[in-house]
Amino acid sequence: MTDNTARLDHVVLWVRDPVAAAGFYEKAVGLEPVRLPEYSAGKAPFPSVRVNADTILDLMPLTMAARMTMLPGAAESSGHPVNHVCLSLPAGDFEALLDRLRDRSVPVTELSHGSFGARGAARRSFYFRDPDGNVFEARHYD
Repeated sequence: MTDNTARLDHVVLWVRDPVAAAGFYEKAVGLEPVRLPEYSAGKAPFPSVRVNADTILDLMPLTMAARMTMLPGAAESSGHPVNHVCLSLPAGDFEALLDRLRDRSVPVTELSHGSFGARGAARRSFYFRDPDGNVFEARHYD
């Protein structure tokens, strides 16, 4: 049977240095790089990091903004941030992420309790920025 449930496939983040960004997401956030060797060898236009089996974050170099001609105004979107991207994690992974960010002196907000999301009220959440200024929320429901 085919599962036709809608899913988030990918989010494209504009970054200054895709290799450094991939390193941040791997070491600080705990996400696995995808196509990093291919990007470094010039065989892929950008690397990504895997959020889960269904979702990746593409780490698009700002230098590619001029090529964004598929939709009028797309090139001008480079550097125009989304408000934030939210990562929902199991409680243990939430704690591990918070510890990794603090170990790397990445500023994080105070913990919030009960903020609304896709699965109702989250038990806890916090926000942080990546090195390119993209804002992330991390939360857990359990």
